[in-house]
Amino acid sequence: MSTQPARKFQDLIVWQKAHHFVLSIYSISRSFPKEEIYGLTSQFRRAAVSVPANIAEGFKRKTVPDKIRFLNIAQSSLEECRYYLILVQDLGYNNNCTEVMGELEEVSKLLDSYVNKLKQQKHSSDS
Repeated sequence: MSTQPARKFQDLIVWQKAHHFVLSIYSISRSFPKEEIYGLTSQFRRAAVSVPANIAEGFKRKTVPDKIRFLNIAQSSLEECRYYLILVQDLGYNNNCTEVMGELEEVSKLLDSYVNKLKQQKHSSDS
């Protein structure tokens, strides 16, 4: 694994995993009932897309607090997705939520690590 700094957001492992998570959400939501197209399906997909989109948007922000703000939004959207996965399971719309929940957990941990790394960089540059 390279230790070079990311030059574009696509280089970030957290973004790559978040993008894969979105693809998984699109895949499982294809089987949702048609009456959910403007409800749960739309909301779930929107929340999922928000995760890598906010990682990407925060990547080019100039200040650490700005970057962290967008990563926090991504984490909040991920928590919204966590609820939707629970709801999907409880409604019986998909029985394959365990694997996707694992992806969500991985993205969440990577986001936490990225935020902590940025905070450490900020503290060391403030010293």
